[in-house]
Amino acid sequence: MIKAITFDLDDTLWDVWPVVIRAERLLHDWLAARYPRIPARFTPLELRELGDEIAIARPEIAHDRTRLRKEALLLAAARTGYAEFDVEAAFAVFHVARNAVELFAEVRPALERLARRYTLASLSNGNADVRLIGLDDVFSFSLNAIEAGAAKPEPLMFRLACRRLGTRPGQIVHVGDDPEHDVRGAAGAGFRTVWLNRAGRDWPGGPRADAEISDLAELEAVLAVWQARSA
Repeated sequence: MIKAITFDLDDTLWDVWPVVIRAERLLHDWLAARYPRIPARFTPLELRELGDEIAIARPEIAHDRTRLRKEALLLAAARTGYAEFDVEAAFAVFHVARNAVELFAEVRPALERLARRYTLASLSNGNADVRLIGLDDVFSFSLNAIEAGAAKPEPLMFRLACRRLGTRPGQIVHVGDDPEHDVRGAAGAGFRTVWLNRAGRDWPGGPRADAEISDLAELEAVLAVWQARSA
């Protein structure tokens, strides 16, 4: 019997990259008004790439998107000659905008229906805040790579979720858009897996998910079949 469902967030429940790009532009404008040498030297994309540079140099924090973003800003400030820089205020500008997401149309109704029957949780490699987004009422808890100390597909986040749910892995379904992070990671932890393939992509190879759907409205039918088989 399926008792719980865990969901990836970015690109599963909303389209993340337009949101991130907008947040980076707003941050760039904020910097231009307060620390103009930084945006004069770095484009929004180049500021993001500083985070990639830091992740390579410091792999022990590569899973922490918030830390990488802050360290990138501090590095940019240092490279442009600012001895003092309010990194918390700068990151807050980005973080608020990064959480101003637009859910895919079917997401909220589908989650509300599912929450009546199953325990729901979110598992994300990113730093989205379900409270700011307004989904904290449907999720019993949310875990991300920062809290877990490792990113998917590493098993730690899935194991932590299993403990918090108090449920065997085989009674949990994980839904996500990424074949590696979500499908392979969850399957390796013993979860059932559903690949949410909104764009109709080809499967990249390797063991497939237990089911494939194109939006969350299709998930209930998949679960009903599985529940009937286990009855």
